[in-house]
Amino acid sequence: MKIFKVIVFALLIASCNNKQEPTNNLMNYSDEILEKAQAIHDRVLVLDTHVDISVTNFTADKNYTEDLGNQVNLPTMEAGGLDVAWFIVYTGQGALTPEGYDKAYENAVSKFDAIHRLTKEIAPERIGLAVSSAEAKELHASGKKIAMIGVENAYPLGTDISRVKEFYDRGARYMSLSHNGHSQFCDSNTGEKDSLWVDKGVSDLGKLVIKEMNKWGIMIDVSHPSKQSIKDMINLSKAPIIASHSSARALCNHSRNLDDEQLEWMKSNGGVVQTVAFSSYVSTEKHSAHAAALSEKVTALAKERGLEMKSWDEIRKLEATERDRYMKTYRAMSEEAASMMSDEDPKPVDVADYVDHIDYLVKKMGLDHVGISSDFDGGGGIYGWNDASETLNVTAELVKRGYTEAQIAQLWSGNLLRVLDDVAAIAKELQAADKV
Repeated sequence: MKIFKVIVFALLIASCNNKQEPTNNLMNYSDEILEKAQAIHDRVLVLDTHVDISVTNFTADKNYTEDLGNQVNLPTMEAGGLDVAWFIVYTGQGALTPEGYDKAYENAVSKFDAIHRLTKEIAPERIGLAVSSAEAKELHASGKKIAMIGVENAYPLGTDISRVKEFYDRGARYMSLSHNGHSQFCDSNTGEKDSLWVDKGVSDLGKLVIKEMNKWGIMIDVSHPSKQSIKDMINLSKAPIIASHSSARALCNHSRNLDDEQLEWMKSNGGVVQTVAFSSYVSTEKHSAHAAALSEKVTALAKERGLEMKSWDEIRKLEATERDRYMKTYRAMSEEAASMMSDEDPKPVDVADYVDHIDYLVKKMGLDHVGISSDFDGGGGIYGWNDASETLNVTAELVKRGYTEAQIAQLWSGNLLRVLDDVAAIAKELQAADKV
């Protein structure tokens, strides 16, 4: 039986792999704005800090050299001028047991290997792996696309602290200590739902991991940990930190976003918040209204065709190949349903809504502490920036609002790479001190 994912209202504000209906073109900006935006876009290094992957898309027969129908691959990066994609070694939170750690480690290694396979075997002439800002800039100058690696959830480390250095050697340059669920290292933001906490912040083991991350030059990512965990990390870290994919809680009250107090912490720390284009984190209300209307149409199509509906929890339990097949079917179904939407239906979250968050963060923290991320292929996507091919629309919206080329360059990559450089420099100092 053919299967697809339908958007369930109860899951609208949860992390999910829904892809908003695609525009696949430029939004309705004036010719003057588009011309100026294109020129800037071509000159600056355009970097997205959060792109999820499936290892099934990194094989000899199926890989990123072709448009696979997902949001980020080489054709969509090239079409939209996305120069750098931070591919994510993501592991869902599981049991805090030796068996759970072993399974998580195997998953992480498979994703590290997949990214290396893309850059070294599948398409080395089109994309290279960078582990520093200098390497990223060199690859960009050579005309290649750039892959960088972030780790979402340190759970695969288990209790073996030496794996921090191992992950660094494999190319990881940022890592979060938790995801959706409390890890052995810290509490997650998900504790806000039930007020159940384990460590009420960073655990003793987490403190050791932070020390190792500082020593080897891995940026600490605070997008998923709890507020107390974030506060602990900032106090413990000797280096600036990042939020790889979070937005402003003042504009959208979701636990994955950062409130004004946290923004002040990030600013004082010298870090950067990579504003995320995740529809329900940009505007929960607007997202929910649009998704509910779309869901009605998807449900009607499903009933008409006798297709099976699954919840997100059921989708996550599918094997990778089956899940990819499922999502491909869903996306086709969603696009068909989207074509049925009328002007009277609720509008989707769009690029203008997204850049409202960038404006807010810049006002609260200063331009030096704000960046850009999508969470593509992991639930991200908004109308107008629905895959990498539409990346120019973000630059156009920034131009429309009066940001200069230098400011846009900072937002797209300058701020994040500055933090990466700072973290690397501090790591060298710490390593030298250890040798004295």
